[in-house]
Amino acid sequence: MTAMKEAACVEIEKYTDDLNKLSQAIWERPELNFKEENAHTVLTDFLEKHGFEVERNYVLDTAFRAVFGKDGSGPHVAILCEYDALPEIGHACGHNLIAELGVAAGLGVKAALEATRTGGKLTVLGTPAEEGGGGKLDLINANAFEDVDIAMMAHPSPCVTAFPSCLAVVTCNIKFHGKASHAAGFPWKGINALDAAVLCYQNISCLRQQMKPDWRVHGIISNGGAKPNIIPELTELEYYLRAPTDAELNVLKEKVSKCIEAAASATGCTAEFEFDGRGYSNVATNKILANAFVANAESLGVEFTPPEQLAGLAMGSTDMGNVTYVVPGIHPMYYVGVKDCLNHTREFTAAAGSLIGMKPMRAYNLIC
Repeated sequence: MTAMKEAACVEIEKYTDDLNKLSQAIWERPELNFKEENAHTVLTDFLEKHGFEVERNYVLDTAFRAVFGKDGSGPHVAILCEYDALPEIGHACGHNLIAELGVAAGLGVKAALEATRTGGKLTVLGTPAEEGGGGKLDLINANAFEDVDIAMMAHPSPCVTAFPSCLAVVTCNIKFHGKASHAAGFPWKGINALDAAVLCYQNISCLRQQMKPDWRVHGIISNGGAKPNIIPELTELEYYLRAPTDAELNVLKEKVSKCIEAAASATGCTAEFEFDGRGYSNVATNKILANAFVANAESLGVEFTPPEQLAGLAMGSTDMGNVTYVVPGIHPMYYVGVKDCLNHTREFTAAAGSLIGMKPMRAYNLIC
């Protein structure tokens, strides 16, 4: 074991209990995107206590930047933390574990640099609102990664891989405008916006036969009208579109647009729709960094999920994808410790707050 890795291991092991408490403090008080006040406080207090220069409320109210080292002394490495939760089911994506891992990796890298007197700059970057808020997009737009050489984080999941398939995603909000009328007395005077919404839904469902296997479109009718005896004059739908790359996502957007326009044309309604400008890009994994992660993980006894078991398995979407288009980066997935435990379920919430979920952490703390 190299001197740097040994120093990192010793430091992380030294604070294992404290890191567990840090994770529990976040898990016990789940907070939604852009509202992670408790997580922001406990993470920044911990990092400041351990010798980092901390900038609270960095760009966003619940973002932070904790720095060790100086500019120009060597490569600048950013380790990212996430800590927002999901509505109703809490930390069902294990962001409390991501935060613990990011802080622990920061402690390890700092100790390694100090022990070997190696130059370089380390930033532990707190990135709120991954669950639909796109906090990393705001940080990118504020040039938070301008002087960063590489960025990395790791995410709990049902599998272990350094090359996850994280899809590009965009939200599409749709409104159909018709004309209200009495549904029993004068239905011929109305223009039914609900018919347009139903046709739109069916059009997109029919489109799936011609979609590529790794494309995804899923949505809901969020507003179907006011009352059964009123011809609906306004209906609304919300869809998520996903594809392996930004380029493929643009093709899918064009196809879905035609489904929307056709529904409006067939019913006499007008359609109003837009694709959210805060979409997430696919994760463009840097192979050199990912291979280094694999080598380090295997040296610690980590077993990776066989590629054939990962075929066709998409890991959702993340704003870390946008970061990997700005600087070289990785977003490996690691096993949460419970068999067949899937993200965004109550079972995953329980695993993220259990001692079982903490067991894999030591190995993955050494992602650097």
